[in-house]
Amino acid sequence: MSKFYEKVAYRDVEEDIKSQKSADKWIFGLLLIIIGFVPLIVMASVIEVQSPLITNVSALTGGSKGDLFTHYKALTIFIITILAVGMFVAKILFMNGEIRKTKLNYAIGAFAVAIVLSTIFSPNISIALHGQYNRADGAISWLCYLALFFIAMNIEYPKKVLNYILYALYPFVIINLFIITMNFYGNDLLQKAVVKKLVMLFLPAGANLSEGSMLVGTLNQWNYMSGMFAIMTVLFLTAAVLERSIGRAIGHLLIAIMSIAIVLMSISTSGFLTFCVMMFVILLAAFKSEKKVQSLAMVAVFLVATAPIFHVLANEDERVWTESIGVVLKSNPYVKEEPTPITSMRNNIKFDWMAEAYAAEGFELPQLPERGLSAGTGRIYIWEKALSLVKERPLLGYGMDTFMYNFPHYNIDARAGILDENTITDKSHSIYVSWLYGTGILGFISVIVLLTITLFRPIKLALKSNNSTIWVLWIAWGAYLIQALFNDSLPGVSAPMWAIAGILLSVSMDKKLI
Repeated sequence: MSKFYEKVAYRDVEEDIKSQKSADKWIFGLLLIIIGFVPLIVMASVIEVQSPLITNVSALTGGSKGDLFTHYKALTIFIITILAVGMFVAKILFMNGEIRKTKLNYAIGAFAVAIVLSTIFSPNISIALHGQYNRADGAISWLCYLALFFIAMNIEYPKKVLNYILYALYPFVIINLFIITMNFYGNDLLQKAVVKKLVMLFLPAGANLSEGSMLVGTLNQWNYMSGMFAIMTVLFLTAAVLERSIGRAIGHLLIAIMSIAIVLMSISTSGFLTFCVMMFVILLAAFKSEKKVQSLAMVAVFLVATAPIFHVLANEDERVWTESIGVVLKSNPYVKEEPTPITSMRNNIKFDWMAEAYAAEGFELPQLPERGLSAGTGRIYIWEKALSLVKERPLLGYGMDTFMYNFPHYNIDARAGILDENTITDKSHSIYVSWLYGTGILGFISVIVLLTITLFRPIKLALKSNNSTIWVLWIAWGAYLIQALFNDSLPGVSAPMWAIAGILLSVSMDKKLI
């Protein structure tokens, strides 16, 4: 009789293991959709916005507003997160699954609690919950990112997990290269009837795209394209550097070259700076690889191939130099000298009735600040104002993605900071500033602790074991955190990267994959 119970118990354990592997496989499939498919979604939508302010400023008023890049990405992320959470909970409750014991769990929990509390006590609760209509960076999105990160950290992966991730991202790079190249050379795809019809598929009757809409890529704007494809560049370049198979290495290298071309055509400094910083880490990984000659050859080929691409693009648009190498070398050899316009003699003729008028004695006009941009293309001015706001609500902040409704607009000193005092500042231009502003000091400290653990634990292991999967994913995650200094968060960028970070942590803690 005792042997019968032993057999049943053994079968139960074996069945649990099979069920766990099946659940992990399905969850990994959902994560690959987040990583490879979600950033590609471009579908127009009309959203009803309820503004927390009474104003006649169009950017701050409510009503029906259109979005092209964000709504359906955020909706897909939410649905996939619900599915992944359901599977993960079932695995824990009914398949004898386990949650890894790590200090990271406390940091994740603390940050999640800070997000919830900042939303509850936000002066703009509805905005803090959902985020702005064209950014969807509110509490719901951030809780989804954390859930995906936590789940990804607590499942097991196949040995070729890195290949799955890389191949899932191939279409993302190739499609965006085509879109941005067309735009760069003056052929915006959004003006093509087929693309326009596809993008507008779910728009209600009577709705149309606004004039001036254009498609630079599958992400919202130049800065996001620059930051995200800097991440893609270092991800695929590192994969090429550490790949043992020469065939796969060449494939990854080609995608890395495509990605750097997208960074250059994005005309934004953030991505180029991110790439430059991470190149030092890539070289370190190359020197530590088993095939040093092949690894360094890949880096050399990448740099040699990038040079003519840079020349062709800069020759087409001089800003390619200005927003990259021009950060260091101000003299731009690609600036085309324009002929001096001929001045009409009529402009130099002066009549008595054109004489100057003078104010009454004793009256002095106020000294207005000269128009200009503060450091970081106006970012320093915005960050200073954000820190002033944080001082008023230091513990819990204002709620995520409510920046536009609390920033002090129309200040006269904006002339010297962001060129024009009439500019509406809708975002902080830094994920870190957004965390501090949105969740207060408590949330900011918890997320910094979280990030510190995600960075130091894997890199220590990478240096020790020289595991290529850890190197590649860690460098991509590091690039995301560097570009985050200058860029805001978006569903199409943050969701894939937090999922990748979770996979990185799981691989770092799984001895079978090291």
